[in-house]
Amino acid sequence: MPSAQVNNRDRAPSAGSKAGSKAGSNAHPSGDKRFKVLDITMKRNQHRQDALIEVLHKAQEIFGYLEEDVLLYVARQLKLPLSKVYGVATFYHLFSLKPSGAHTCVVCLGTACYVKGASSLLEALKNQVGIEPGETTDNGQMSVMTARCIGACGLAPAAVYDGKVMGNQTAESVLDNIKGWLD
Repeated sequence: MPSAQVNNRDRAPSAGSKAGSKAGSNAHPSGDKRFKVLDITMKRNQHRQDALIEVLHKAQEIFGYLEEDVLLYVARQLKLPLSKVYGVATFYHLFSLKPSGAHTCVVCLGTACYVKGASSLLEALKNQVGIEPGETTDNGQMSVMTARCIGACGLAPAAVYDGKVMGNQTAESVLDNIKGWLD
C-alpha cells in the first residue's frame, strides 16, 4: 500500500530554510539589500511578535507597498503565521498590498464624513479621474483610497492628499487639490 507521507529530505528547500539560503544566514535569498534594512528593524525590536505593526510600517516605507514576498519574509522572521501578518496588513488602511501612484488621495468614509458628503467627493474623483477607490491611474500618477476613519471628524468631510489632511472638502475642492497630479 503506497504511503502518502513525504520525507522532509524529498521536499525542495523553502526560501527561508538554511538549505535555500546562505549557510546559516537568515538573509533573503534574492540578495535584495532592502531586506537587510528590514532585518535591522526586526533586530532592533528583538524579533518580538508584538512589533509586527512597526515592522510592517518599515517594510512599506522600504518597498513602497507590502507585496506577498515581503509578508512571507516578515512572517518567517517573526515566527508568526502568514494569516496573522496578512490580517494585520489588510486591516489597517495605511498598509497597501499594491503599488501606489506617485500621489495618493484618501477620502475618509467615517460616520461624520459620510453624513457630510464624503460620497460626493468620491463620485467627483471617479468622474474626473476615471478610477474606483483602491485603484491607480494607468500612468501611475494617482491612487484613490478610502479610509474607515482618519480621526478628523471635526473637519468632516475630510480627505488626505499625499499625507496632508484637509477638512471641509467639497467636490470642487477635491478636484482643485488633485489638479496638478493628472498631467
